[in-house]
Amino acid sequence: MEIDWVAAVLALVAGMVVAMVWYSKVGFGLVWWKLTGITPEQSKQASPRNLTQLLVANSVTAVGLAAGIAAVSEATENHSLGLALLVGLVAWLTFSASTLLQHNAFELKPPKLTLINSSYQLVLFLAMALVIGLLQ
Repeated sequence: MEIDWVAAVLALVAGMVVAMVWYSKVGFGLVWWKLTGITPEQSKQASPRNLTQLLVANSVTAVGLAAGIAAVSEATENHSLGLALLVGLVAWLTFSASTLLQHNAFELKPPKLTLINSSYQLVLFLAMALVIGLLQ
């Protein structure tokens, strides 16, 4: 199994674009700020550290998806875009959505916030899987 590093890097770029749009004023940023109690000014102050953390987290996700898609594609001898998207969906459901749901439930976060953040993760995983699937 070989990881397609170009696909992983391009998936990372796609993931960063998804994050910037999702949590912008054009996306769900205004609702997210209201639900979290974080102000746009606070977001700007935390931005350099948070962007570094986002870059690291999305890098790990992109490489993990590239490895997962490569392994499943090799094992099934199926290199289709559909399979790549299925791997992204399953990875989101088993690792991201289930974890976020647990944390937000115990932290008494509003269900709408859980929906916004979990939907972001779904779009992120599928966008990355799409890029990887198109390039494999």
